[in-house]
Formats: sequence, C-alpha cells, structure tokens
Amino acid sequence: MRKIILLIFIGTAFSRCMERRPDLGDIPINQFQVIGSHNSYKKAIDNELLKILTEENPRLQSLEYWHLSLEDQLNLGLRNLELDVYYDPEGGKYSDPLGNRLLLEMGIQPTPFDTDGRLKIPGLKLFHSQDIDFRSHHLLLKDALMALKEWSDQNPDHFPVIITFEFKDGILPIKGSEIPIPFDSTNMHTADEEILEVLGINHLIIPDLVRNGEVNLEHAILNNGWPELKEVRGKFLFVLDAGEEKRINYLKSYKRETERVMFVTAPRGDPEAAFMIINDPVTNKDLISELVREGYMIRTRSDANTVEARNNDYSRFEAAMESGAQVITTDYYIPNPDFSTYRVRFNENKYKRLSPLFYDMD
Repeated sequence: MRKIILLIFIGTAFSRCMERRPDLGDIPINQFQVIGSHNSYKKAIDNELLKILTEENPRLQSLEYWHLSLEDQLNLGLRNLELDVYYDPEGGKYSDPLGNRLLLEMGIQPTPFDTDGRLKIPGLKLFHSQDIDFRSHHLLLKDALMALKEWSDQNPDHFPVIITFEFKDGILPIKGSEIPIPFDSTNMHTADEEILEVLGINHLIIPDLVRNGEVNLEHAILNNGWPELKEVRGKFLFVLDAGEEKRINYLKSYKRETERVMFVTAPRGDPEAAFMIINDPVTNKDLISELVREGYMIRTRSDANTVEARNNDYSRFEAAMESGAQVITTDYYIPNPDFSTYRVRFNENKYKRLSPLFYDMD
C-alpha cells in the first residue's frame, strides 16, 4: 500500500511539474526571459585615449566596457544583441578616426586599427561612436551578419536571437570630429537589404510573420499571441530602437509593410505596437509587468553607464527580472575585474529562463 501511495504522490508531483513546465517548444517566445548585451560589437577604447577623454569629461568613464565576440556571447548563452550602424555609401568616411590622430600627435602609438581596410568598403559601418569609441569586432555590418549566419548554421535549433538595432547619425561636440550622413526615409532600407542579403528571409522573424494576416501587428499579438518557440528556432528578430522621427521615416521607406524586416518600438495603441523599449525597470516595473501580461515584448536594462557595476548594485537587475521584461540588456554578463565582481545572469549561470509572470519559478 505504501508503494502505491508513493507512486501516486510521485505521479501527482510530476503532473504538477509538467503543468508548470510544458514542453518548451509549445511556449510562445514572449513567455521567456533572456539576457543580452548592450552595444554588443564593442571593443575596449585604447587606455590612453580613454584617459584623455575622462580627464576632459569624467562622465565619459561610462564608455569603459567591452564585449566578447558576437559568437562567444552566443556560445555563452546570450540571446539578445545590439547593433549600431552609420551610413557610408561610398566607403572611407570613418577610416581615420580623430582619437587615433590625437594619440599620434602626443607621441602615443594607437593599437592597430582596421589594418585590412574594411572601412574603405561601401556599406553600413558598425561601431558605437565616430572618432572616440570606434573599435568594433566587426567594422562592417555585413561582416557581423555573416558571423551570426555562420553561428546560426552551426546551431540550427537555437533559441531566437533578438537584435536591437540603431541608426546612428549624431554629431559629436568635438572640433574636427566626422559629421555622419543623416538617416532618413531614402536610405534606411539599406539596413534591411543587408540583413536580407546575408541572413535570408528564412532566418528572420519579421513583422508580417507575426501579423499572420491580421488587420495589424498590435491586434495580432494581443489576440493571437507570438509564435511558439518550435516555429521560430534558428531565427533572428530585429527591433528598431529609435525615436518617433526615425520610426516614422523607417516605416515610410516601405510602400508595403510585408517587406519590412524590423519591428519598431511603437507605443500601446499604435497599429505597429508589439515590441517596446523601456530602459528603467525600477521606475517602470509595474508598467512593464502590465504590458508583458497583455502580450507586448519589452526590452529593459539591468545596468547603464557602468554605474551598477562600479557599485556592485543588483537592485536594477532584480527589478528587471521581477518586471517580466522579456529582454534584459547588460554590459556585464561577465565581470570586469577593473571595477568589481558585478555579473548579470539568472540562477545556475543561465542567460535564458521561463518568465516569472507566466510560470512558477520554484
């Protein structure tokens, strides 16, 4: 009798466990949480240049972070990346950064940079900031995309990688700094073209796939939900991180919405609303939770400007986890020993988990 009772107890416990942990493939992708990196392509600034910059402006210590290669981040388990691009249709616009020239004028030899002349090739360039924070694992967007494609081909069943994407054209308040070519509705489509050329439509989760014939994207995600994991393994989802002007220009650049590659960050009630970026999870924790429960996907940040890392402060990361935001971005998925031991990850050294808003995490 005791054996029968024990078997019944084990069976009941197993059944409850299965209720909390259904087959992962059947779970919509908005019911997971992933950790990713901010400015994912970024290499460290030369120490001497960073010293000069921070002596001039101490706030620029916020640039003191760096990342592993994109492939190493993905192999570690991250499933969110960020890419920033500059428009350079003729090539060579950013080949001679001011920061390196300043070092040479002071008799300091910069670390070798773009020795194979990638910046002279026409196309979108990939780095954080012209002239001061220009070192990147891939100086061409196409090269970064090719690295992602090769990694994906080697890991065809991977969890979808969510990539936030920025069009950069800001002017630096530094004499002699390169003035970027502005992005507008006439040239934004070049990003989608490069993404499609390298990755191919079959490797992408595009808005039209999620809309799936519904009247608009917001109606689709609120009423039908997001695709299940089994339907979108091995794919990439791009999100345009931009203010209203760039968002409108990007949408204008396409006559047919079925052609677009990227989701846009639109507010609740907008026909394109599906994915939002709310960077402060402390002030906005309740709002983020509300939006996630309704069906939107949210990107937030666990740290910014090296502040949390320098203070070993996990309160922002804890708020981000509790909010249920599906994407939590950090500069410190591994610690920077120059600052502290601060490191962002879930339990058991994982960078992906089921959302606490939808599943019992005990």
